Amino acid sequence: MSSAHMQIGEVAARTELSLRTIRHYEETGLVTPSARSQGGFRLYTEADVARLRVIRRMKPLGFSLDEMRSLLDATDRLDSGDALSPELRDALLERIRDFERAARQRVETLRTQLARAEEFAADLAERLAPAATPTP
Repeated sequence: MSSAHMQIGEVAARTELSLRTIRHYEETGLVTPSARSQGGFRLYTEADVARLRVIRRMKPLGFSLDEMRSLLDATDRLDSGDALSPELRDALLERIRDFERAARQRVETLRTQLARAEEFAADLAERLAPAATPTP
């Protein structure tokens, strides 16, 4: 086996995704192993790992599988080296810009939710503080 290929276990460790999750993304068409070993094991490349990292980063922001597929399609086409018409290139770049704007908005929403959650946890800790002090 070439050192350029990794089995699914190594990919799982490098991407912090479970084997089950990687297989699910394969079943839904978000990622395809670059090769198979003679024994039939999935083999992945650095490009596959990078793709899975994009998916992993999109997931907590609430992007759907279809949205992930749309972004990956745009980046794949731009990175393919194929000749693209200026119109198509502009449309693909605009799609990526839309995702960038959506990601920033979702990150801001998560920051607000986190701040509220931290305030709540602090309120609970404050409420418990007098109970933790022994009374004489």
